[in-house]
Amino acid sequence: MKGGDDHFLVAFVLLALASTFVSASDPSPLQDFCVATNGDSGIDGVFVNGMFCKDPSLATPEDFFLSGFNIGGDTLNNVGTVVKLANDEKIPGLNTLGISISRIDYSALGGQNPPHIHSRATEILVVLEGRLRVGFVTSSPDNRLFTKVLKAGDVFVFPVGLIHFQENIGNNRAVALAALNSQNPGRIDISNAVLGSDPPIDPDVLAKAFRLDKNTVHQMQLRSKEPIV
Repeated sequence: MKGGDDHFLVAFVLLALASTFVSASDPSPLQDFCVATNGDSGIDGVFVNGMFCKDPSLATPEDFFLSGFNIGGDTLNNVGTVVKLANDEKIPGLNTLGISISRIDYSALGGQNPPHIHSRATEILVVLEGRLRVGFVTSSPDNRLFTKVLKAGDVFVFPVGLIHFQENIGNNRAVALAALNSQNPGRIDISNAVLGSDPPIDPDVLAKAFRLDKNTVHQMQLRSKEPIV
């Protein structure tokens, strides 16, 4: 192969890799903002990133505002936690800006944000109150656990697409804020997705995967259907 062809091949590979990296996050906006609107046609604006956008001249400060993040949520449920997410649905001005934030409240002694993934976002978490045990697991084949106990003022990062969790190990409630680099990061709860799919995954498949007997898997599938109350 000639030298010029070598250079072309290297450039092509680098371009392909760059394209892969770019596609892993929200696209960069080409305007100052694109405030989402509930319009169902192009009459209210153009369709960008899954939403219609209003005329920029009609945008107001309220489009970029949300109150109430100082108010904790009700943690009286099966997992002892509640997540309040401020995404593009709650703050229309977030549309195309590639960021969102959530407040997470944990009940004392065991309030848990169960193992889950965000398919479109890396998450950075800062503890405001309490003590949390947090962690994430790397991809196969290593499946390495990175875990840490956090106190108020500590910060921890969960890389995009990896299973992660948080649990309150203190005697009092805990509160954290989490920022995510997507306006709509997505969330898949591992237990609900695997055990609570509709229709259910064949118990034979899960029994082999989890090395459990079929009846145990069936009971776990039934339990997963119980509402979080």
